[in-house]
Amino acid sequence: MPPIDASNGTEAGAPAPQLAESVEDTLELRIPDELLAQFREAERDADPEQADGCAGDLLDHLAEWGPATTSHGSFQLVPVRVERDLVLISRWMNDPAVAAFWELAGPDSVTAAHLRTQLDGDGRSLPCLGVLEGVPMSYFEIYRADLDPLARHYPARPHDTGLHLLVGGIADRGRGVGSTLLRAVADLIFDKRSRCTRVIAEPDLRNTPSVSAFLSGGFRYSAEIDLPRKRAALMVRERALRNLL
Repeated sequence: MPPIDASNGTEAGAPAPQLAESVEDTLELRIPDELLAQFREAERDADPEQADGCAGDLLDHLAEWGPATTSHGSFQLVPVRVERDLVLISRWMNDPAVAAFWELAGPDSVTAAHLRTQLDGDGRSLPCLGVLEGVPMSYFEIYRADLDPLARHYPARPHDTGLHLLVGGIADRGRGVGSTLLRAVADLIFDKRSRCTRVIAEPDLRNTPSVSAFLSGGFRYSAEIDLPRKRAALMVRERALRNLL
């Protein structure tokens, strides 16, 4: 998975440092169909209410999560539709400040391939637009960290959920929007994924503004971990501490 750009909590009018994080390729890990079927069966056994034909959704029906209220207005995650959203997301990926981290600059086909890999996958990673007050202004990837290569590098727990964030518009960077969205999305995950006890992120340890944004968004620094392309700060937001941080 390419690195991630976010926005931190600097004051309006101050320089807007780019926040980035890079992770091991999330979608390189191929889960055998037989193992995935066993996993979903175990989840049905643990939660019989999902046995109504909706079982097996690895992210608990994210498309139905609805909006969250934030200090910057109403915010909602909207699953990406390539035919509708490709031009916008590709434009963000070609912003030099973003391209340096995500490595998806180029024709629309580059971004399209990245999106379709997730949309055509097994459901453990879902690309979304972040829509603030009705305006698409950010890009998120919500994924099952416990089913991701990242789980090889830290003591993962069942249903750990990871997130990647890109703040698209320059006007939304450097004024605290990124931290607000990180907190809002983590809270949505806790509210809608009852079995998830932790939200995980892994910014580059050298990227102080990014780590700061996660801290301001209610995450705590847990450990340093060595990933294939970087040394990362493992950032964790825990359900038990969500009202304290």
